[in-house]
This record gives sequence, structure tokens and C-alpha cells, in this order.
Amino acid sequence: MDKIVIQGGTRLNGEIVIGGAKNSAIKLMAVCLLTDKPVFLKNMPRLRDTRSMSELLSHLGVSINLSGSDKMTLHAESLSSSTAPYELVRKMRASFNVLGPLLARSGFAKVSLPGGCAIGARPVDLHLKAMESFGAKIKLEEGYVIASAKAGLKGAEITFPFISVGATEHAMLTAVLAEGETVLNNAACEPEIVDLANCLNAMGAKVSGAGRPRISIIGVSSLKGVDYSVVPDRIEAGTYALAAATVGGTVKLSNICKDHLGALWPLIEQAGAKLTFDRTSVLIERNGTNLRAVDVDTQAYPGFPTDLQAQFMTMMCLAEGTSIIRENIFENRFMHCPELSRMGADIDVRGREAIVRGVKELKGAPVMATDLRASASLISAGMAAEGETHVGRVYHLDRGFENIEIKLRNCGANITRESE
Repeated sequence: MDKIVIQGGTRLNGEIVIGGAKNSAIKLMAVCLLTDKPVFLKNMPRLRDTRSMSELLSHLGVSINLSGSDKMTLHAESLSSSTAPYELVRKMRASFNVLGPLLARSGFAKVSLPGGCAIGARPVDLHLKAMESFGAKIKLEEGYVIASAKAGLKGAEITFPFISVGATEHAMLTAVLAEGETVLNNAACEPEIVDLANCLNAMGAKVSGAGRPRISIIGVSSLKGVDYSVVPDRIEAGTYALAAATVGGTVKLSNICKDHLGALWPLIEQAGAKLTFDRTSVLIERNGTNLRAVDVDTQAYPGFPTDLQAQFMTMMCLAEGTSIIRENIFENRFMHCPELSRMGADIDVRGREAIVRGVKELKGAPVMATDLRASASLISAGMAAEGETHVGRVYHLDRGFENIEIKLRNCGANITRESE
């Protein structure tokens, strides 16, 4: 098992190119199940999660070819199976979203209940209720969801009781081949939702309203192939922006969509860093300015992303004053706090609220990653700390960050990957 070893105290200076969005790429890979024509995806990140999705799609009969550093061709000319087994689905909960496309394509699907990071309850009941609204018969048997729609799927009006990115995307993937109109109310509005809709529309789907709480989908009889580029990863961009502000120095992030992080940029500036934007890049500078405490509440998009909460907390650990961080999305997403405390952070967790009292310095220590985004927060802490930090369980990190140690080392960080 690998670990990340960091010698702290070095400022970051250089440029980092942001890759394609993990949270979008996985769902875009699933669209190949909706057509017998090739799907060409560009700006694809090479991650553990995309590899896991590739393994599952290959099991279902999809031909997958990689070319260059960021291109992927998926061709589901015919499906050899409609069963997604536990040993493949358990690796990544987003792979559960093959259920709807399989159901729409062949009228039957057997998909294992998912696994994934332990950051709180993320039930699939919204997904299953959506499938039932389309007319599918659903039963649970020995840890599997068995869905059938012998008469085909019918459009439906679905109102989600709370905002769910996964359920919104799953319903979209299913509705595009359902007969008639589907309306999704209280839909998620994330940029990844818009990216999925844009890809589906390029294939001949009729999706309107993506990015707003009400999405309308007119079903079509078939979809064509597509050549599509994945949107840049806003969470990767936010992670490196926060790392630069935390550690100090001057870092340029290129291939970003500024508007996708509208809730983050003002908070980084309030904390003491200077931001300069170009059309597709941002320059983060903090040279000599002390960090200041800033409160933050995580919210559904366009609010502050829960996927940047841990990274923001690391920055606040070194800020002057006291900040309050409220986690409103997941009920168990403060597992990184004890690890930061091992490095000298002063954090008091009270339910969904963390009170962070800034300290003058952090000390290097052996710590363990508890989930994907927490692992990135510990790397930022290690770079800002005095001494050596070892971050274990970096298999979490590899799910969502491509070559993070190389990108940071190119900016001057003293960071290496070692086998334990």
C-alpha cells in the first residue's frame, strides 16, 4: 500500500493544469450504454474511479480503448450482460448509475447495491423511486437491485424530496429513452448536470433546463454516437487553489471554469490571498500576508461545495482568529478533524459544526486519509507543516486526483510517493 511523504515548509510556485471532472467523467462513460454507436470522450482523467467504471462497462460488453493521455473510446455495440456484480460496483457508488441505462437499453438490469466512501448515508431509494416512476418493476434480492420494464419505460413527473446529484443524473440517463416527457423537479444544478445534458443532447436527446431546479426531457427512440470533451474539474481546481493559499506562494491554475467556483473565490480572498483571473485560468498569490479566519457553510450548488470543506478547513487551521465550518450535506464528513488535530490543529467538532481556532504552525505527523477529499486536505496540511508528514491510505486519493504529487512537486513541493 502506498503512502505520501511530505517535507513541509516550502512555498508553491508554478503552474498546474486542471484535468477533466471526475464526477462528470464517470456519468459520461455510462452514456455509452444508451447507444450502439461509438462514444469518444476527451479531457478524460485517468483515475482509480474511471478505471473501476471501465472494468464494470467491459464486464457488460463495452469495448473500451484509450489513446493519448486523455482520450477514451467506448462502444457498446451489443451488451453481453445486464448484471453489474458486487465485486465491481462495491468499488465506487457512482457505478450504480448503470442501472437506468441498462434498463432503458434492454428492459432488464441486475445491479449490486453500491459501496464508496464512508462520509455519511447516501441511500439509493431516490434512484429506485425514480425507476418505479418510469414504470419499472423493482425488487431487492441478496444485495442486488433487480429491475425490469418489459413494456418499456414511460416518461414521468418526478419531484425529489431533497436535492441529489446522483439521483438527478440517474433519472436523466434513464429518461432520454423513455416514451413521452419526463419532468424532474427539485433537480440538482451542478455543472456536472449541465455537462451530462450537453453530452446527451449532442447524441440526439432532448434535455432542457439542466442547471436549473426543473429539467424537462422528451424521450427519443435512439441516440447516436458523440465526440465530447469533459468539463474541467472544479473540485480539483478548488483543491489546488486552497493548497496554494494555505501554503503560500504563487500558483497559476489553467483549464478552469471560473463560474463553477463562484462560492469559493470570495472566501479565498477574504482569507488573505490575491486572485487574478484570465479567461480560463486563475493566479493565486499569498506572499507575506497572514491568513484570516472565515466562516463557511456547505450547500448544494451554487453554494460552497462539500467536496472542498476539508481543504478549506486545513487553510483555517493556520488562520488568525476562529472560524466556524458547518457541514450541511453529509452528516459524517468531519473524519479528517482528528487527523488534523494530530498535526497540532485546534478543532472542536459539535455535530455538523466544527469550530476551528487558528494556530501559528502545524507539525508533521503520520496521518491517515479517511476519504477522497480529506486525503487532499492532509496533503495541504503536510506541505504547510514544519517537519515530515506521512499520509497513509492514499488509495482514497487516487480515486479523484491524477498525479497529485507530480503536479505539486512541479510547483516546488517536497512530496513523494512511497510503498509502505
